[in-house]
Amino acid sequence: MIIVFLVLVLAVFGGLHWYVWRRMVRDTTARPGVARRVGTALVVGGPFLMFAAIASERAGAPFWLQQVLAWPGFLWMAFSLYLLLALLVGEVVRPLLRRVLERRSTPAVETVGVREDAPVRARVPDLEAEPSSEPETSSDADAGAGEAQTGPAEKPEPAVTGPSRRLFVSRVVGGAAAAAAVGTVGYGTYGVLRGPKVKRVTVPLAKLPRSAHGYRIAVVSDVHLGPVLGRGFAQKVVDTINSTQPDLIAVVGDLVDGSVKDLGPAAAPLAQLKARHGSFFVTGNHEYFSGADEWVAHVRGLGLRPLENARTELADFDLAGVNDVSGEDEGQGPDFVKALGDRDRSRACVLLAHQPVQIHDAVDHGVDLQLSGHTHGGQLWPGNLIADQANPTLAGLERYGDTQLYVSRGAGAWGPPTRVGAPSDITVVELASRQA
Repeated sequence: MIIVFLVLVLAVFGGLHWYVWRRMVRDTTARPGVARRVGTALVVGGPFLMFAAIASERAGAPFWLQQVLAWPGFLWMAFSLYLLLALLVGEVVRPLLRRVLERRSTPAVETVGVREDAPVRARVPDLEAEPSSEPETSSDADAGAGEAQTGPAEKPEPAVTGPSRRLFVSRVVGGAAAAAAVGTVGYGTYGVLRGPKVKRVTVPLAKLPRSAHGYRIAVVSDVHLGPVLGRGFAQKVVDTINSTQPDLIAVVGDLVDGSVKDLGPAAAPLAQLKARHGSFFVTGNHEYFSGADEWVAHVRGLGLRPLENARTELADFDLAGVNDVSGEDEGQGPDFVKALGDRDRSRACVLLAHQPVQIHDAVDHGVDLQLSGHTHGGQLWPGNLIADQANPTLAGLERYGDTQLYVSRGAGAWGPPTRVGAPSDITVVELASRQA
């Protein structure tokens, strides 16, 4: 079944790229030549680089090779998506544009017995010739004389034919689609590389004492340090968090995409995080792709406190954290009983859990607020439509019984360093006491 599924996926993927090649390369070139060969190389090479970038990251290839492949491979992933969507929109525009061109190129002459789709050729009269008073005859001599008299001026101008019109329309639609895709990906990439913006949310908790009213938790998720987003990006994230002057910092998973050996230097700025009650960390699914045990030890050395199915009792509420569900394959999955089973439920509880799907266990264990990430808010529209179906909450704050769930869109990006319709954020969650 897995093989059949992979074959179907590859068939669909290949069919979509064939469609892109047809519209962008074959239909926009009049004949085989250099332009067609270059276009074909791009459409074939792009997917190859994309698969190579993913494979090199998962296989733990030399980090320099991952960096070389990541930029073109992952950007092609985003570019091909929006190029395909733009071309599909172009299918609606294409017949309308053809119709406009046909109307503008058709001469306003009366035609009798001529098909509407046939090219119209207007005979140009010889304006300099004297009108003849002699009756016309059917003799070959007169016919020849008339032909000689009018000369080449009577030859019809070449009409605009169907193929050349189609070529023009294909070039206009293809050019517009390429420009739209480049603009969308360019702006979405700029949005990621400039760093996340701060988002502020107030969350009232019934059990929170008056003394903790206004307590600020900086929530950061899905930084995804890797071959594309490195130390410079980590520094932007740290500077943004510190600028909010939080009481506590919660790093809720998917910090990295790679080993400590390759990305240890990139994560070094995390040692600069500053908060009154410290910084805490829970694993995400990508930590288990990257060596979770090593990363837990590494972030501890940077001054963050990992909460591996554990809880700490702060002055005014309990802070707990559980491992990501991906850890189950390594015997390190979430253990809500260990983290929450023996706590005093009269106290407010904030839980750090990477994936929103863990909310149902949080509800069962009397958690007041769960802080999560993982979804990226969909990252690339229309990916939000799929992510929304796979998660109870895509982004933002929602209530499940007596438990509230807040999901951050994340600070970075996985794969393409690009976001469309899902801007990155670092959220300052301000707790509010109903007794205040």
